[in-house]
Amino acid sequence: MSDTTTHLDGNCLAGPLSEILSVETTTAWWRCPECARSGPMAQLHVYGPEPGLTARCPGCAHIALRLVREGEHIWLTLGGGTGAFRFRTGQAARPR
Repeated sequence: MSDTTTHLDGNCLAGPLSEILSVETTTAWWRCPECARSGPMAQLHVYGPEPGLTARCPGCAHIALRLVREGEHIWLTLGGGTGAFRFRTGQAARPR
């Protein structure tokens, strides 16, 4: 990732993740499998919002998670991931 690319901090994941997880996600810690950096979710660099949110390690830019809204579902991929979890949120699709 380019240093000039605008990103948000990991706190912006709290709202979307609260729709599918019943814990306070901003207190979660992550560990990067590439560079072994670890820290609170708030330190992740988050890019988006379209087509979804991608959170990357601030040290090496390895993908920590992806979160994509599709109608009343949220897709969650952890890490670079070869699969994803789909959660129903109960919310109607937002107009585009």
